[in-house]
Amino acid sequence: EPITGLQKHMENTPFMRKVKRVLKQVPDEHKQFNPMDMKVFPTSKFHQAYHHYIKVVSTHLNMGSSASADPLNDVNSITVYQMLEQSQIVFYDEVNVPEARFSYDMSPMSVVVQKEGRKWYDYLTSLCAIIGGTFTTLGLIDATLYKVFKPKKL
Repeated sequence: EPITGLQKHMENTPFMRKVKRVLKQVPDEHKQFNPMDMKVFPTSKFHQAYHHYIKVVSTHLNMGSSASADPLNDVNSITVYQMLEQSQIVFYDEVNVPEARFSYDMSPMSVVVQKEGRKWYDYLTSLCAIIGGTFTTLGLIDATLYKVFKPKKL
């Protein structure tokens, strides 16, 4: 029972609220945090065991801008670790005891997931481009039609 109370308390900390808020905005393909959860690795015979190879990749999630220049205090930025997992079954000699093995490899590379919004002047520039393009196209059509259907002087 005390563990449940502690878990509820941990979910309501400012850090956990920040993590939940940022993770809601992350695309699903960048959510490989627990790849082995809810997986079962059965063996069909004696003297078999699985070896698991886990690549750990640090991932910096920047989901919007805030007034804080310090990334540690930024309310829209966290660093998490994604794991990519591969498992294979290994066969042991009869004299050896099978063991589940977990090998971790820390990746020197890092993934940065960043959400960038459009500035107001991007919309204004796009609107001006549409209006200018329409004006130019209509002007070319008008000039062409004028030359084609211009009354001929005798």
